[in-house]
Amino acid sequence: MLSLRRPAASLRRRLATALTVLGAALALTAATTSGAFAAPDPGKGRPQIREGEAYMGVGALIHEGDRAAATEPSMGIMAPTDGVQGIDVSHWQGAINWTSVRNAGIQFAWIKATEGTSYKDDRFNTNYTNAYYAGVIRGAYHFARPNISSGAVQANYFASNGGAWSRDNLTLPGVLDIEHNPYGAMCYGLSTTQMRSWINDFYNTYKSRTSRDVVIYTTASWWNTCTGNWTGMSGKSPLWVAHWTSASSPTIPSGFPTWTVWQYTSTGSVSGVSGNVDRNKFNGSRDRLLALANNT
Repeated sequence: MLSLRRPAASLRRRLATALTVLGAALALTAATTSGAFAAPDPGKGRPQIREGEAYMGVGALIHEGDRAAATEPSMGIMAPTDGVQGIDVSHWQGAINWTSVRNAGIQFAWIKATEGTSYKDDRFNTNYTNAYYAGVIRGAYHFARPNISSGAVQANYFASNGGAWSRDNLTLPGVLDIEHNPYGAMCYGLSTTQMRSWINDFYNTYKSRTSRDVVIYTTASWWNTCTGNWTGMSGKSPLWVAHWTSASSPTIPSGFPTWTVWQYTSTGSVSGVSGNVDRNKFNGSRDRLLALANNT
């Protein structure tokens, strides 16, 4: 008669491990098939994102890879957190406790509103309202997609979907996030002349809609390459430069004399926000930040 005995302990452990690995693989397959995916982690290589899922700084991570990690920036090291501090967020940060953010010393924030001409961040309305009531001076940003429509079209979409401005002591002018294309060619297939025209169209349209000069967020490498060291915006738009480093000041694009906001890390930590969040510093006092908000 055949004897059925329980497997030895070591064999049972091996079977359990194999079943665990198989289960994880099946779960991953199911998630991939259904279109679900985890938020890209800048500390784990080149992030992969879908259309409409871009966020500030993702272009540099994708296009510059190890060079970005080594020079533009060191992602794990933060510059001194003195001065007027801020953050920028999108739906990737999930639910945010804005009261905790403000109590942690964060005075300002820019929140993703739109991308291209058909994507609105699904947490924008909640973030924008809750930040306001927590006393955070906040504004909206638009992730540029110069290859899919004109600057004027995207500026109108932005202004109509969160990028408007009002003098209420808590609203910053909108931001044009123009950086490495996370979905394809670095400069979106445009020549330097075409890119300059696109940015000008966005600027002029946004200003006609809101009365404000749009803030430009970019990196030195992208701006120098894709606009050809253009100086045409230096007298019109405040510069928000991304340079993740522990240095005392950032590297800025050739076309600008100075910076207004500096995004100094993509892996910051702030009470009220789960996981990593971009940290920023304003180049001036709180009074000057309020002057920027109120156009005074």
